[in-house]
Amino acid sequence: MSVRRQLFIAMAGMVVGMALVFSFISHVVQSDVLDVMVEAPRKERVASLSAAFEEAYAEGGGSWGPSSPDGGRSPADGAPSEALAAAASLLTPAESVALLSLRRDVRFVAGPVEARTVTDFGIRSVLFDADGQAIGFLYFYDDEVGELSRLRTGLLHSTRALLLFAVVVFTAIALAVAFWKARWLTQPLTTLLEAIDRLGSGDLDARAPVTRRGEFGRVAEAFNAMTERLQRTEEARRHLVADVAHELRTPLTILRGQLDAAQQRGEPLAPERLLPLQDELIRLTRLVDELHQLSLAEAKRLPLERKPTDLHALLGRVVERVAPDAEAKGVTVTLQRLTDDVVLSVDPHRLTQVFLNLFVNAVRYTPSGGFVKAYVDETTAGGVRSLRVTVSDTGPGIAPEQLPYIFDRFYRTDEARNRDGGGMGLGLAIVKEFVSAHGGAISVASEPGRGTVFAVTLPYEAPPEAE
Repeated sequence: MSVRRQLFIAMAGMVVGMALVFSFISHVVQSDVLDVMVEAPRKERVASLSAAFEEAYAEGGGSWGPSSPDGGRSPADGAPSEALAAAASLLTPAESVALLSLRRDVRFVAGPVEARTVTDFGIRSVLFDADGQAIGFLYFYDDEVGELSRLRTGLLHSTRALLLFAVVVFTAIALAVAFWKARWLTQPLTTLLEAIDRLGSGDLDARAPVTRRGEFGRVAEAFNAMTERLQRTEEARRHLVADVAHELRTPLTILRGQLDAAQQRGEPLAPERLLPLQDELIRLTRLVDELHQLSLAEAKRLPLERKPTDLHALLGRVVERVAPDAEAKGVTVTLQRLTDDVVLSVDPHRLTQVFLNLFVNAVRYTPSGGFVKAYVDETTAGGVRSLRVTVSDTGPGIAPEQLPYIFDRFYRTDEARNRDGGGMGLGLAIVKEFVSAHGGAISVASEPGRGTVFAVTLPYEAPPEAE
C-alpha cells in the first residue's frame, strides 16, 4: 500500500472517529440536559408518590396483585387493592400514574390520561422494596410534564437530524481535505522516487526538484548532493582509467621503440642507450608503487609503523634533502619552530613522504628569488591538542576553480600539465590519504599571484614508553 493511501486512510479514520464521538457525546449530553429539564420541577412530587406505591407494595405482602391485561385502570378482578387505592388517592385531578412490573406489564393505572401516553411522555421512577431490590416502575404525568416531554422529543429528533447532516457534510469536507493534504504531502516523495528510479537506471544527471522547505526539501537537497558525488566519482573513475593509460603509454612507447630499433639493427645495445630505458622503467615502477600505496590508503589498509618521532628533526631532514635543488634554482627555504621539541607516535617514513612532496612542489613552482617557508605551531580544537605544519611559497598560486580538485588523483594544475615537469598528479592525493591515516587533516589556501599555503594538522598524542 502506498504512503499516500496509508496517510489518507489514517486521516480519514481520525476524521470519522472524531465525528462519531462528537455526535455521541452531543446526543448524550443534550438528552441528559433535557431529562433534567423535564424531571427537575416534579422531582419531589415523584419521590413522594414513589414512596407511597412502595409502601402499598409492602402492605400487599410483596405483590401488586394480578396484572391488567388491557392496560385498564384496575387489576383483572375489577378493583384495585386498598393499598393501591390509598396511594392513588394522593393524585390531583390533573395527574396520572402508571405502575409497571419489571417485565413491563401494566399493573395499575390512575388518572385521566391513558397508560400509553403516561409511559411515553411521563417521568419514570424506579421502585424498590425494603431490601433495596427493584420491584417495578412508576410513571408520573401531568399537562406540564407532557408538554416538556413532547418538547424534549422534538428537540432530540431535530438535533439528531441536524447532527447527522452536520456529520455527513463535515466528514465529506474533511475527507476531501485529507485526500488533498495526503496528495500534497506525498507529491515531493513521488517526485523523489521518480528521480531515484532514473538514478537506478544509470542516469547520473537525475535531480530532484527542491520545491519545499523543511524535511522534504532537505531530503531532495541530500539526494541531489549524493547524485553529484556519484557523478563526480564516476567521472573520476573514467578519468582514472584514461590517466593511467596516458601515463603508461609514453614509457611503454619509448621502451617498445627502443627495443624494436635494437631488434631491427641486430646489434647489442650500448650502455648509454640502456639509460633511457631504465628511466622509463623507473617511471613505470614508481607509478605502480604510488597507485598501490594510494589504493591501500583509500581502503584504510595502509600499514603504519608508528614509533616515537621528533617532528622538528624529521622536517629538518626533509629541508636538507630539498636544499640542493632550492639553491640551484635560487629559492630560499626556511624552517621556523614556534613550539618546543615535540615527539609524536607516527610512521616517520610515511610522514617524510608527505612533507617531502609538499616541499618539492613548493620549490618546483616558486620562481627564482622566491621563498619557501615552513613553521610548526600548536593548536587546540574541541579540547584536542594538535600540531600544525604550515608550508607556504611565493609561487604563482592556484586558481579558485582548481582548489576543490587539488587532491584528486592525476589532477594537475595548468602550470603542471607537462608530465616531465609536473609529475603524474598522484603526489597530493597520496599526501591527503597518508595524513588521514594518521588521524590528521590537510588543507590548502591559495590566490593567483600570491602563492600557496598547505597546512597539515596532526593529533598531538604522547608516544608509548619504550619497554
